[in-house]
Amino acid sequence: MINMAAMPTDRDKAARDLLAFYLEAGADAPVGETATDWLSPDAPDLSPARAATVPPSAAARPVLPPRAAPIVPAQAPPPPAAEAAVMAAREAARSAASLDELRTILEAFDGCALKGTATQLVFADGTPNSRVMFVGEAPGYEEDKSGLAFVGRSGQLLDKMLAAIGLNRSQVYIANIVPWRPPGNRTPTPVETQICLPFIQRQIELSDPDILVTIGQPSTGALLNVQGITKNRGRWQPYHTGTREIRAMPMLHPAYLLRTPIAKRLAWRDFLAIKKALG
Repeated sequence: MINMAAMPTDRDKAARDLLAFYLEAGADAPVGETATDWLSPDAPDLSPARAATVPPSAAARPVLPPRAAPIVPAQAPPPPAAEAAVMAAREAARSAASLDELRTILEAFDGCALKGTATQLVFADGTPNSRVMFVGEAPGYEEDKSGLAFVGRSGQLLDKMLAAIGLNRSQVYIANIVPWRPPGNRTPTPVETQICLPFIQRQIELSDPDILVTIGQPSTGALLNVQGITKNRGRWQPYHTGTREIRAMPMLHPAYLLRTPIAKRLAWRDFLAIKKALG
């Protein structure tokens, strides 16, 4: 015969399960019918001075020590606002009296967050004050390692195109709108471009070329304010430095030519036009 009174009820089982849960969660001593929020301003004061005034009956009650306040990791100060960074870049670029000074200023400039993720500054390559200056968008992986502009596959193709019209890298000057490599070779954001723009504008002014070649749409849009590289490539545009006007020509980016070899014939026409302009 089964003793029904000796069998545990559902309520007893639920209570045991709840106690087992509390034990597994680390609650090993009762402190009251309601939980205490130790982070609340109204939490009990358990300092030694206060403990001396606690009645013996209350002091005998086991209590859990107050939890320490969460540790918040130190954070770097936020980057300057975009407008402030652009203004700082304009002032800094304007103060450079030479390309060497401009490079030193750029190396110390902290207004662009890309500086913190790049290996080094990629200022330029070639010879300053050459008659032709090429300006691309931003450095890639190979440029970031070497510190020189256009030395990867795109740069190798550019060298071949220069050789086809009787020039080499030592006879031109090459730079980028953004002098630091964006992470993963991503496209620079409009804010990053605007922050770096005063430096490349001053770099063009100090190098003072006879011909400016903007490589790809980002460079063309930022410097010449024209959209549509395929319809504007090969067309001479005016570029004003503030002291003089330079003849500028947009051209297709060598990276695009590597992906679309048929477009090399268009680039060849542009290089022939550059050769003719050089006389």
